[in-house]
Amino acid sequence: MKSRKRTTSHLKKKVKSSRQKKLGVETLYDGLISGDKSMLARAITLIESARDEDFEKSEQLITKCLSIKNESLRIGITGVPGVGKSTFIEAFGAHLTHMHKKVAVLAVDPSSSFTKGSILGDKTRMELLSKNENAFIRPSPASDSLGGVTRKTRETIILCEAAGYDTILVETVGVGQSETAVHSMVDFFLLLKLAGAGDELQGIKRGIMEMADAIIINKADGNNLKSVKLAQTEFQRALHLYPPKANEWTPKVLNCSALKNIGIADVWKMMAVFIELTKTNGHFEKNRAAQNKNWFLQSVDALLKHRFYANTATKAKLKVLIKAVEANKMSPFAAANQLVNRAN
Repeated sequence: MKSRKRTTSHLKKKVKSSRQKKLGVETLYDGLISGDKSMLARAITLIESARDEDFEKSEQLITKCLSIKNESLRIGITGVPGVGKSTFIEAFGAHLTHMHKKVAVLAVDPSSSFTKGSILGDKTRMELLSKNENAFIRPSPASDSLGGVTRKTRETIILCEAAGYDTILVETVGVGQSETAVHSMVDFFLLLKLAGAGDELQGIKRGIMEMADAIIINKADGNNLKSVKLAQTEFQRALHLYPPKANEWTPKVLNCSALKNIGIADVWKMMAVFIELTKTNGHFEKNRAAQNKNWFLQSVDALLKHRFYANTATKAKLKVLIKAVEANKMSPFAAANQLVNRAN
């Protein structure tokens, strides 16, 4: 019996060791461009790592992947919790794979501000799509990132495109204070809404609706159809209050039932019209250039922050200043000013 337990324990350690074995950039690259989902997952894990030793490898990998040309479409999908984002994405993703498209879903789950943990249950909620050979679902924790995306969502998009996925769906944690982070990394921004939930009143407010390329009212079935039609009219009126978009696109308001698979095909037809328009008038490429610019500027911010707090002297000074602030011996502003001036 003891011998069997030792054998089992040895096997578990061996498996764990093989999983933890780090792969080289070339191996990861060759694996993900060949369509190996496990290699793609490991490549994403590498770029999400906060370890200094992984930074150089992830940078090399991203550079190699950027050289691969991919006619992809990046779609941001947001909406309040309970609007049916996961159900919509599963139905929409299934429709796209039926059209022989390869779909990558980057689902971001909220992280607890106390435990820092995330449930990461999107694969469970999208059970059928997760089994689809032409779909890849990657749930990631939002951690301390704002805007409902992770700090490495842009890089993950590049990896998925290099792996051959031509449609990238970025699902956010919900409507928050920095949804512009999502808007700045996608080609099409989709806002899911509910009827009869007070959302109609939000139509007169600027903000996320002004960024949306389309508003889709979900759960348009059964006894809810009448309220959906009323909400659709209200949203259409509200959109007329906003100035014309630079890309010459007029935002649309559609309705669907993701659960019943009603109206999903119409959503894709609308997006196809958007793609044709923006590629014809040159805005599609212009927007991609703006995405790269934002990626660069945010990378600078992230790198400066990382190097600042990684400095040994800064860490020591930070502890002293925190105690002074907590004891009301120094104002937060004065402490911050002292810390930053010390670094300079």
